[in-house]
Amino acid sequence: MSRRSRIFLGILLIYAAGIAFLLYRVVGDIDPRYRESAEESLVDTSQFMASLIEQDVIAGAINTARLEPLFRSVYARQFSAQIYNLHKNRVELRVYVTDRTGRVLFDSLGRATGADYSRWIDVSRALAGVYGARTSRDVEVDPRTSVMYAGAPIRWNNEIVGMVSVGKPVQSFGQFVEDARARTLWVGVGSAFALLVLAIIVSVWLVRPFGLISDYVRWTRAQKSLSLTRMARRALDALRGGFGEMRDALTGRNYVADYVQTFTHEVKSPLSAIRGAAELLQEPSMPQHEREHFLANIERETRRIQEIVDRMMELTALETRRTLERTQPVALATLLDELVASAQGAATARGVRVALDLRATPLTEGDPFLLRRAVSNLLDNAIDFSPAGSTVLLSLEADAKQARVAVRDHGPGIPDYARDKVFEKFYSLARPNGQKKSTGLGLAFVKEIAALHRGRIELANAKGGGAIAVLTLPLSSGH
Repeated sequence: MSRRSRIFLGILLIYAAGIAFLLYRVVGDIDPRYRESAEESLVDTSQFMASLIEQDVIAGAINTARLEPLFRSVYARQFSAQIYNLHKNRVELRVYVTDRTGRVLFDSLGRATGADYSRWIDVSRALAGVYGARTSRDVEVDPRTSVMYAGAPIRWNNEIVGMVSVGKPVQSFGQFVEDARARTLWVGVGSAFALLVLAIIVSVWLVRPFGLISDYVRWTRAQKSLSLTRMARRALDALRGGFGEMRDALTGRNYVADYVQTFTHEVKSPLSAIRGAAELLQEPSMPQHEREHFLANIERETRRIQEIVDRMMELTALETRRTLERTQPVALATLLDELVASAQGAATARGVRVALDLRATPLTEGDPFLLRRAVSNLLDNAIDFSPAGSTVLLSLEADAKQARVAVRDHGPGIPDYARDKVFEKFYSLARPNGQKKSTGLGLAFVKEIAALHRGRIELANAKGGGAIAVLTLPLSSGH
């Protein structure tokens, strides 16, 4: 994965992590806020009930006689209330009253009358004259049966003679919590997705004023016959191109800085050689043969700089092409046969033979010029690293979905330290027999061409010595 892609994915991961953390905090804060709201209402209700019961206190004795028919009537009421997404048709409020010792005098549900509740925190604190509340489960192992209680003291002549506690099942407002969580998650995820789509659209339009849709329509018009498979594949290529352009728009400054840094590093050595030779040529007493030697050095290093600049311009132009503008069926067997014929001259000069092994005659969809350049680069590399008297084998095979072009040499192979670097820009291994290093852009060029054709390039050491490069390409839909 390139540095640009890593930076871009890092930005996306940071963005996703930020959104996820924000949603986690917001969703996690919903339940406490609802509980606080429900508890505040229970406090009001408990104070109201305490004031009501105080009206029936006689000589410090609490009389709960009228509470039983009251709650029996309340629980029997029939109504229908639609509260947003919640339908309510019964009263779920609970009330119990204790004396000053914490013994239950009245329980609206009729379950705990006579029980000792003095250890419950809402009872003990209310009887002590301070605010007390608790949340307990009706069924210990089932959290859905939790009930929230808030207590209030019952006074007679400024003396606490008992307490009343008002409870409400958590499940009654838990539906609001779940609904709020679901809505928050949907809104958060939807907003994040919309923002990401907006960033893609803005980035694509900043880099390509005519947009991906215009490119796709222009490509469709240029086709002699339309195929749904090819159209879908082209659409996917366009989307992948948009992704790449957004990545470059976000990380373009780093990308340019990397290019400038590596380019400066590569031309520094030949420029130093040219400068040194030029200074020496200013010596009037220099012998003619040495002068010719330094002039040859200047010419060689100048050609090297020119080659680096030309290759770099080609590679940069290739990297800005997210999709192939025009494609056509390419007969790989014919293309390889032509390349072998054209490479024989350079191979013979080095005492190397180039052989061709065609095990299939597949068609691929692509740009024949770029494919020819890619395989030609692989052949040139193999010839450069091959010892005299050896053979470079160019082979072609295919299965139901893809074709594989392999270039095998019998050179020194790839050192372990270079296996992960061979496709990096400006990375080059020393040629055998004292030959100078190449520009280090050839394999990067091949990699870009393979990506444009929805293929891949792999380079590894071959069994028995040497290296083997395999260019894998998808077959044409009509093949």
